[in-house]
Amino acid sequence: MDDEVIICRCEEVTKGEILKAIEQGAKTITGIKIRTRAGMGLCQGRTCGRLIARLLAERTAQVLEEIPPATVRPPVRATKMENLVTSHGE
Repeated sequence: MDDEVIICRCEEVTKGEILKAIEQGAKTITGIKIRTRAGMGLCQGRTCGRLIARLLAERTAQVLEEIPPATVRPPVRATKMENLVTSHGE
């Protein structure tokens, strides 16, 4: 796989950028996320997370199944559920 291949489509992060983050010391998916924004887009890593984990495992000799998922953070502002639900009668 070429270094220019997009791994995180939401944030347009390439394989090369992820490998550079690992070379700079990222040892977790969260470490890669902090350095590259991979996994911070609309899908929140559901599309690219396994690919990132695989690259991390290959480059750091970690066992793929033992790599913890990225940390998840709540939205910046709380919102009421009534603001998220749409009514069909209005």
